[in-house]
Amino acid sequence: MIIDHRTYQIRHGMEKVYLKTFEEVGLPIQLRHLGNLLAYFNTAIGPVNEVIHLWGYESLADMEERRARRDADPEWAIYKEKTAGMLEVQVNKILSPTHFSPMK
Repeated sequence: MIIDHRTYQIRHGMEKVYLKTFEEVGLPIQLRHLGNLLAYFNTAIGPVNEVIHLWGYESLADMEERRARRDADPEWAIYKEKTAGMLEVQVNKILSPTHFSPMK
């Protein structure tokens, strides 16, 4: 298993709009193609206007295949247009669990 760990810093004043748009438009598309949403957070202490989301995959190949299907979906292009300019910074990490991790 691998985990796609994404951190997005949202433009000042746009967090509520971004989250609402993601929940109503982006999330159904992501769930349809990516599946396995492990968690979706916003920060309470620390950097403000940040959301962190974790997606689980069997492998890098599995992730690439699922993302390619999502990217080919015409609804995804519409979602990207609706959220254009809302993100300031995007950081992506691929995490692999250690042999003693409860999540494998």
